[in-house]
Amino acid sequence: EKSTVLQEAISQIVPSTYLILLVSSLSTKGEHFGTTEATEAFFAMTKLFQCNDQILRRMCYLTIKEMANISEDVIIVTSSLTKDMTGKDDVYRGPAVRALCRITDCTGLLLKILTVFQHLVSTSYDIVKRWVNEAQEAASSDNIMVQYHALGLLYRIRKADRLAVTKMVNKFTKSGLKSPFAYCMLIRIASRLLEESESGHDSPLFDFIESCLRNKHEMVVYESASAIVHLPNCTARELAPAVSVLQLFCSSSKPALRFAAVRTLNKVAMKHPSAVTACNLDLENLITDSNRSIATLAITTLLKTGSESSVDRLMKQISSFVSEISDEFKVVVVEAISALCHKYPRKHSVMMNFLSNMLRDEGGFDYKRAIVDCIINIIEENPESKETGLAHLCEFIEDCEHTVLATRILHLLGREAPKTPAPSKYIRFIFNRVVLENEAVRAAAVSALAKFGAQNEELLPSVLVLLQRCMMDSDDEVRDRATFYVNVLQQRQKALNAAYIFNGLSVSIPGLERALHQYTLEPSIKPFDMKSVPLATALTLEQKNEMTPIANKQPEKIAPLRQDIFQEQLAAIPEFKHLGPLFKSSAPVQLTEAETEYVVRCIKHTFKQHMVFQFDCTNTLNDQLLEKITVQMEPSDAYEVVHYVAAPALHFNQPGSCYTLVMLPEDDPTADNTTCWSPCTNSTWQG
Repeated sequence: EKSTVLQEAISQIVPSTYLILLVSSLSTKGEHFGTTEATEAFFAMTKLFQCNDQILRRMCYLTIKEMANISEDVIIVTSSLTKDMTGKDDVYRGPAVRALCRITDCTGLLLKILTVFQHLVSTSYDIVKRWVNEAQEAASSDNIMVQYHALGLLYRIRKADRLAVTKMVNKFTKSGLKSPFAYCMLIRIASRLLEESESGHDSPLFDFIESCLRNKHEMVVYESASAIVHLPNCTARELAPAVSVLQLFCSSSKPALRFAAVRTLNKVAMKHPSAVTACNLDLENLITDSNRSIATLAITTLLKTGSESSVDRLMKQISSFVSEISDEFKVVVVEAISALCHKYPRKHSVMMNFLSNMLRDEGGFDYKRAIVDCIINIIEENPESKETGLAHLCEFIEDCEHTVLATRILHLLGREAPKTPAPSKYIRFIFNRVVLENEAVRAAAVSALAKFGAQNEELLPSVLVLLQRCMMDSDDEVRDRATFYVNVLQQRQKALNAAYIFNGLSVSIPGLERALHQYTLEPSIKPFDMKSVPLATALTLEQKNEMTPIANKQPEKIAPLRQDIFQEQLAAIPEFKHLGPLFKSSAPVQLTEAETEYVVRCIKHTFKQHMVFQFDCTNTLNDQLLEKITVQMEPSDAYEVVHYVAAPALHFNQPGSCYTLVMLPEDDPTADNTTCWSPCTNSTWQG
């Protein structure tokens, strides 16, 4: 048996010689070696490189060539073959070259080298730059992948030098390339140069990209069309050749080409709908495509380019397959319908019915939110559609499982429904939420009911009865809201309704929380003063969506305001803990020129009885280290410097902060007008 014979051969006294004869004999008889057998035989045979017998050495070369594609780790004999190839014996040089060519795939090796160099460019640029001539030669290779990787390496080496990149592009655009992959990369490089240049579309680079529309490779043609479409400030005339090519791809037998073409046309239709109008017939043929992704993109493109008379027909065609596509593409359809509503407002009834049917279908949160957003936009833009839209939303919240959407719709009902001719019909839907939903939705429903009572005198008694029932709710937030609104509504004063029902607090919520916490830490007989709370400079996420503070899951993190950040920084300094809540922080003011040795800017933080001056300092001298830095101030007689907080050290080009605490006089009228007061008359450095 073959395996037995091989095992015996390996155990012979002169195994290498015996083995090479055995392998040659078995090969001529048509025997096939396994990977393990070939590897063991190969390593046993490598001892013949120490033999001086010319016949055995030449037999060794023949066996290496025979087993090159079978055994593993054949590459380890490269050094021995290289030594024979560069030796003085002509008998060994020729066979060694032939064996070396057989075991080393030059193309594969070159590809690996080019790939490694592309990874090394970012970390070892100087080393890779030395091989630019070799990369230039590889760019002329007949192998399409070698040419592609070589072009990519050349671009990465030269991309910091715009002139060198331009010369490289001009060279290859004139000489041409054999690799379609390299052509695609060259088109991307040329389009990037066009975006950065000021020559516009009259450049030879644009002519090159346009000429690639006539390339024999489909991928190059599509890459060229996509590059033209994405160029900024492209006119309809310049887009026409690319759109014509994409129109041809729409009738291709390859699904990938059809999908790529219709997706690109969809993007063109967003900015240049008239340029895609010529493709409407081809796009309508794609509506019945077996690939639902292609059909969806075709429909949404037609919605952007179609006429008002075609809206009804398109809606019917969408209804036939919308249940078969994924939520991601359903969102695309909804966004296209929203844009169409803005374009043709008279068709709102058709689109509203379609959206209401989509609301009844199964779907995720993003899909439902897109539909709700679309209906709300239609209501806000078309007053005629208000009652229809509110009715659809009322029906939706009956089975809505998303708290965020339910609270948003309830807020919309509280804002818009009281203004309708028959507001009472919406109260049933709102009160059902108080009975059936979770705490967050119940609290939002209570707020919506209060708005009905505040705007409609006829409904006020009924609303008060419903709110009094809510006062026995199991959740404290719902009870507190109901109690608060009942007491406000019973006063029957429009000013109170406007202040506490229609308009929310205009203060910073984090600032209010800190001020209340500080008030509880320092007991006082004085009532809490809302004027000590800073005003909100930007709406928070909850205020934008009118969400209640109760939620079943963790709320999204809100980016802290600038003043809140300063409050936390100052509270961390022991000398400033007793100052109370921060009222206001000024904009930074530069105290020095940008070219001076030390750059200093000042920010004023105003508290109830004190003012903190924050000096942000930067050392611009690389040969100096400053320690214990303070800014000495000489205030006027009415103000007193209480404390200096020094910056421990100031390294080169690293900012540091030091502080000066000043007490405000009680009887000075300028204490309330901090924006135009500056007690600093002289500042000196101490370091």
